[in-house]
Amino acid sequence: MFNIETFPNPAPHRDYTIKHVCPEFTSVCPKTAQPDFATIDLEYIPNKTCIELKSLKLYYYSFRNEGIFYEAVTNRLLDELSAACSPRWMRVTGHFNVRGGIGSVIVAETGKKPE
Repeated sequence: MFNIETFPNPAPHRDYTIKHVCPEFTSVCPKTAQPDFATIDLEYIPNKTCIELKSLKLYYYSFRNEGIFYEAVTNRLLDELSAACSPRWMRVTGHFNVRGGIGSVIVAETGKKPE
């Protein structure tokens, strides 16, 4: 697993949502070996720590040459990012570009979002 850095949550006493958008995510289709492009939305309610952005960017870049299906990469992002910061709630949404006439949106979520 790539080292995802964190820092202390400046407001651990409150529920608030952090949203990071990466419009330049790239991986490789394991079936065709063609690049897959996506926008990844990461939303979470932090607990004790928050994800540091430079390490998040480098983590996303680590997928550029990896052969992995949309569903697998979205769920892996959720597993590894939530393991890094143990949020109260987290959602990863992959908006994958159209390929073969079909666009795909994959959503993976963990925890219960406070209302």
